[in-house]
Amino acid sequence: MPLNSHQRQFLKGQAHSLNPVVMLGNAGLSESVIEEVRQSIAHHELIKVKLNQGEREEQAKALAAATESELVSTIGRIAILFKQKAENSRFILPR
Repeated sequence: MPLNSHQRQFLKGQAHSLNPVVMLGNAGLSESVIEEVRQSIAHHELIKVKLNQGEREEQAKALAAATESELVSTIGRIAILFKQKAENSRFILPR
């Protein structure tokens, strides 16, 4: 489900107070990092990931694709990822 601009804006506001739960190291996007992001996003729905230096936008897009989540935004070295739960979601997205 692609997010529209109102939904992205809402999620960016919700993510403002969050701390990064996963940090990408020099090894880049490994299977263990992908699994950790999957577990974190399944539990929290909305997470921040601190990216390694270099091609951050590509890393963020690859991470979103690998975890089947939506890339809300990248700001500097921080990527915001969202994957809504099917049931009991914490977030009611605007239309």
